[in-house]
Amino acid sequence: RKMAKRLIPLLDRVLVEKIVAPTKSVGGIILPESAVSKINEAKVLAVGPGRRAAQNGEIIPMGVKVGDSVLLPDYGGQKVDLGEKDKEIFLYSDQEILGVVESN
Repeated sequence: RKMAKRLIPLLDRVLVEKIVAPTKSVGGIILPESAVSKINEAKVLAVGPGRRAAQNGEIIPMGVKVGDSVLLPDYGGQKVDLGEKDKEIFLYSDQEILGVVESN
């Protein structure tokens, strides 16, 4: 049995798991790709400590934290294989994340 790997991001990188749109309806009907809306939302799994400011070397704090739901750009990020099937895990830099999605 293969053990899942753990990745700790460096600098201002953010590890996220993309939220995959359902491919079946509630009744079990398989939906065509054209009917499945593209969701660019993800859950933050881990964050690096932040990057250092060029002027004074102080760490610039991260814009997101573990557990946040975030909005991702259409393109970018680095796909990461941590040995977990059915999970889309990506590494983004903090500045690539478009925003935090808050639920009411």
